[in-house]
Formats: sequence, structure tokens, C-alpha cells
Amino acid sequence: MKRVFCEITSCELVIPEKPERVVSLSPAITETLYMLGLGEKVVGVSAFDVHPIEARKKAILGSYSTTNIEKLRSLKPDVVFVTTGYQRQLALTLSKEFAVYALELPATIASIIDSVVKVALVMGVEETGRELAKTLYLKISELVNSLKLKVYVEIDLGGAVTFGAYSYITDGLAIMGAENIFGKDECEWRKPDFQRVLQEDPDAIIYEPKMFRKTTKEQVLEMLKKRGWHSVRAIKEGRVCVSPGPYDLIAHHGPSFILEAMPWIKSELTKAHPQSDTQL
Repeated sequence: MKRVFCEITSCELVIPEKPERVVSLSPAITETLYMLGLGEKVVGVSAFDVHPIEARKKAILGSYSTTNIEKLRSLKPDVVFVTTGYQRQLALTLSKEFAVYALELPATIASIIDSVVKVALVMGVEETGRELAKTLYLKISELVNSLKLKVYVEIDLGGAVTFGAYSYITDGLAIMGAENIFGKDECEWRKPDFQRVLQEDPDAIIYEPKMFRKTTKEQVLEMLKKRGWHSVRAIKEGRVCVSPGPYDLIAHHGPSFILEAMPWIKSELTKAHPQSDTQL
């Protein structure tokens, strides 16, 4: 057995050197476990764990902020992974009975990689974790760009949500040389000010529909125009990028945000503004 201290819950976990029964209530951590080659050790997940799709075959324990305690007990996990933010209270509650390791909700791209290494350390696969981290760093180096675009990002999370300074999304855009129009707001996320979007007049709009819902680009454009955004440059000049569904791409803060979401964003923004595709 080994002792692992979790800063977020202020608890010391006593867990096996290499845990064999793992519950992950964070889609990002579940994806990380699979990418570390530990998918067979995962015995329970949340209802939103779809990265990879094989995770859907595991026992589903609840949503982001709730879980079936009796079902969790029956799984007898060696360790339970959660994140902060929307799961902070869940982490504190579960840590009274289970070995809970909570990871900080990432505010930067570097934080995503930091989470990968921490999961690997807890799981006793340090070398594999650092190899995955190296892959992610190399991918980021390919994405550094000077897009020089003002971008508005909106995700339907049961309502319109955009992102501020403390978001990995804002940080990812900055790495590619793009500016999030709400990127200086001192927050992780916020309800967007539609009038401010009109005033900022972004060069491009990135929109992600609600998870599990099929939404066409035509439907998104119709919705945006109903807000009175006909004059927004991104709409007038055809630079509205709608993420492919039905699963989250941009709202997901696992390793695939770096490996899949950022390349997709770069590709879409480059097509929208090809003269800005100059590598630094």
C-alpha cells in the first residue's frame, strides 16, 4: 500500500501501489485512464463519460454532481477520481467514506497535462504518464500559430455559456494566436452578454451544441440571427464554426482537447482566415 495526499480534500489516501478498481466521475479523467492503458481497471463512470465510447460500457453511477452511493459501495473502488468546480462538494462528501483523489479543473492547457501526470502517479504508471505528457507537449508545439482573430466561443450547457480568463479554452486560443473576446474577464465561465458580442464584432464564432443533441450549422445560424446578430462580421462573412456532435469536443478538458479539439479549431479558423496561417 502507499499513501497519497490530496491537496484539494486535505485527505491522505491509503491505496494499493497500483490500484485495480477505479471509479472516475470526470469524463476528462476517464479518458486519461484509457489513454494510459488502464481502461480495464475502470469499474464505474459518470453519465457523461463518452471519451472513449468504450467507457459507456462501465457501470454508470450518476451525473457530474451526484452519484449512487450504494452502487459506488458495491463496486469497492480502490480510488475514486473527481475534479473541482462543479464536483467540489461531491469530492468532499465522498472523501468521508472513499479514497477520493480530486484534480483541479484546468484553467490552462498546461493544467490538462499536469492532470495527466497526476493521474499516472496515483495509478503507479509514472513513465507511461510522462510519455503521454510528452506527446501532448509535442502536439501543442505544432499548434502554435498567429491566427490574429477575435473569436467568440459559446457552448450550450443547458443554456448559453462563454469563457473568461481562467479557462483552458481561452488559453488554447491564445496558443494559436487567437483572442477570446471575453478572455480578459476574471472568471472561468459566464453567461454571455449578447450586446457585448455585437460591440466586439468577432471575426469568427465557435459554437458547440448541447451534448447528445444533433444540431446543424443552419440551425445555429438561424438561432444567432434571431438574437439580432445579422451585422456581426463572423456571420456576414461566413465564419461560424460548429463543432461536430453529438459528443462534447470543446467542453471536454481531457487530453483529446489538445489532440483533437485544438487541431479542429485551428483548421476551422485557418479556413476562415487563411492569410493568418503563419507559423511562429
